[in-house]
Amino acid sequence: MLISTTRFETPNASKYLQALCKHFAHKVSVDYDATAGRADLPPGPAKMKADESGLDIEVTAEDDQGLKVAQYIVEDHLKRFAFREEPEALTWKE
Repeated sequence: MLISTTRFETPNASKYLQALCKHFAHKVSVDYDATAGRADLPPGPAKMKADESGLDIEVTAEDDQGLKVAQYIVEDHLKRFAFREEPEALTWKE
């Protein structure tokens, strides 16, 4: 499995973690609370951890294409939920 991680600096990390998981729950299996979440995205699981200053995100996939899809899914939805903060593109580390 390939792994990619990123961090979104925000004081609203818990809010976004919960919004992402609630939204993903309409289509995939999720498990979450106020500080940690997991969504079983089609390319592979996405894990999130929220603290007082940001949201850490880890996506996994079998191949490079799946990793790019997982990154896009999470980033696209996060940008929609965090639009008031005008987020820049996330920097993913593989």
